[in-house]
Amino acid sequence: MLSSKFDAQECYEESLASGYQLLPMKFHRMKRGDYVITNMVGEHMVVARGVLQSLVDGEIRPDDTYYNDLKSKHFILDSDSNSAIDLLALKYRTKQHTVARFTALHIFVVSLRCDYSCQYCQVSRRMEAEDAFDMDEETALKSLDLVFRSPSGAIKIEFQGGEPLLNFPIIKFIVENAEKINQGQRRDLQFVITTNLTYLDEDVIRFCEAHSIHLSTSLDGPEFLHNKNRPRPNKDGYKKTIEGIKAVQNSLGVDRVSALMTTTEESLKSPIEVVNEYVRNNLNSIFLRPISPYGFAIKTKQLQKYNIDHWMKFYRDGLDYILELNQSGYFLVEQYTSILLRKILTPSNSGYVDLQSPAGIGISALVYNFDGDVYASDEARMLKEMGDDKFRLGSVHHNTYEEIMLADTLLDALEESLTDSVPMCSDCGLQPYCGADPVYHYATQGDVVGKKPLSFFCNKNTSIIEHIIGLLEDPKKRKVLEGWVRC
Repeated sequence: MLSSKFDAQECYEESLASGYQLLPMKFHRMKRGDYVITNMVGEHMVVARGVLQSLVDGEIRPDDTYYNDLKSKHFILDSDSNSAIDLLALKYRTKQHTVARFTALHIFVVSLRCDYSCQYCQVSRRMEAEDAFDMDEETALKSLDLVFRSPSGAIKIEFQGGEPLLNFPIIKFIVENAEKINQGQRRDLQFVITTNLTYLDEDVIRFCEAHSIHLSTSLDGPEFLHNKNRPRPNKDGYKKTIEGIKAVQNSLGVDRVSALMTTTEESLKSPIEVVNEYVRNNLNSIFLRPISPYGFAIKTKQLQKYNIDHWMKFYRDGLDYILELNQSGYFLVEQYTSILLRKILTPSNSGYVDLQSPAGIGISALVYNFDGDVYASDEARMLKEMGDDKFRLGSVHHNTYEEIMLADTLLDALEESLTDSVPMCSDCGLQPYCGADPVYHYATQGDVVGKKPLSFFCNKNTSIIEHIIGLLEDPKKRKVLEGWVRC
């Protein structure tokens, strides 16, 4: 006779007649001593240890202050919560919609040539005359064929380099052909040129105007800092950048150009000055980002010049000042904070590649190199420039869309990057807001999962998310931060 290894179903069912049932949740101890509890859809509450203990022990009563909040945010289920599970499932599907949407961002590296020699450059640039490192029309057309094989209803094509404007003819060729293809496809088609603005001229501006192209540039701060971080032979990088920003703003509008900065050791001393440079140039967004562990940043040892504590002080000081500016009437968004706020405060997901689970490589972004090689992310392409092609998925000249997207390199990394099952991530109370970056961890630790206590990525996100949750408890700061989510 066969015997069951399990007890009858009723043995596992909790009675809700006179109490509540805990729904899936995690908790994280904040540095200041209290706890943030989260669930699978990113709802959160900050509570004292005693409240958390009472919650877990089943001792919270309906007339307790926290009871209704715990119930409405799906931490507990009682006999009054008939639709709670269905609503929780709906929120979870909404959170994961970017996975079903599939690849929306397509990065075209149209040239490796560049006129700058930035000390933190993530790629191996080529001299301006070396046009052998430019994308040609055949490669561009084959890349576009793969772009429009993506099922995503929205397609963003971003031009990168090197300096992409050094191969402006191929940008024009790609834009015009993408628009022709899209006449039959009717996707939400967008274009961005990531440029240092040195080669911006009237022809470029007019073309951007005609095709609704946005421009993104780098502005590291005031003149002394920008020119030190981003040296150019004539020592006029800052001047060229500011002239370019003004030209785009005057011709196309202030919303058609954005900028980001990279934090070097020198930048750490000047968070206020960096932010003020953005205000001075009528920019409404800034991205406070650390150095990435690729390319010249490794060769010049820039990565070793500060640690997470140094960078977090820069970030906190900069963010606090940005919040003060907003409260004083100047609208300025810190972009990374804004991305995290959407995950903390809304059921939506921004689709930002580095903060997804499974990882956003491949399924949210693809990179088409000048020679037709396809990479799982921009960082994967940078890793190849350092001599490691682990995340090369194929070539537009030799592989089909199916071969590229079903490459074991990509599928294995995606499988191992699901934070719900990754060691330490699966137990972390901040997991709903974070993500996986297998390329980063492979580059820094030789493993796509990585050891989280040694991970700058993990420590950075933990510290930032804790800080944001703390800021949300201040009504005045919360009002500003909620405005960033709505914009």
